Amino acid sequence: MAHIGIYGGSFNPIHFGHVGLAEWVVAHTDLDQLWLMVTPNNPLKPADLLAPEEERLRAAREAVRDIPGVRVSDFEFHLPRPSYTANTLRALEQAYPEHRFSLVIGEDNLALADRWREWDWIVAHHTVYVYPRHQSTDKPINQSTDKHIIFLSSAPYFDVSSTEIRTKQNEKKS
Repeated sequence: MAHIGIYGGSFNPIHFGHVGLAEWVVAHTDLDQLWLMVTPNNPLKPADLLAPEEERLRAAREAVRDIPGVRVSDFEFHLPRPSYTANTLRALEQAYPEHRFSLVIGEDNLALADRWREWDWIVAHHTVYVYPRHQSTDKPINQSTDKHIIFLSSAPYFDVSSTEIRTKQNEKKS
C-alpha cells in the first residue's frame, strides 16, 4: 500500500516555494509519492481571481516534471464543485483503494480549519502534514498535540506566496 500525500491548492501561480516544498516532502517524510492536486474551485477563495484551470494544471506539470515521486493531478476537475477536501479524499479512497492518503497543507490553512467542511472527519481519518508559513527555528519535525497532525518544522523556509506574485504582476501592468 503506497502512502500518497495530497498537496492541494489553486497554484495560482505555482512557484518555487510549492516546488521546493514538494521535493523536500518526498525526500524527508514517510510519503511514497506527493500528488499536487490542482483545485479548480477552492470554496474559500474567490473564483474570479483564478487563472484558467487548464493553464494552472499545465504550469504545475511543467514545474515538477523532473522531480521523482511528485506528480500533478486533475482529479478534482472531475468532481462536483466547489472542491471540498473531505469529498476529494473519499473519492480518492474509492478510486485508489490500494493507497493510503494524507494531506500536506500550509500553516495558514490549518488556522482556517474551522471553516473547512468536515475538518474533524479529515483529521480523524488522515494524517495532515503542516508546512510552517513562517521561518522555522530548531523545532522538531513532529510537534503537535494531535497524533494526526505533523508539523514539518525542519522543512526549508520559502518566503513567497502566490498572492504576493499576483500583486506584483498587477502592479507592473498598471
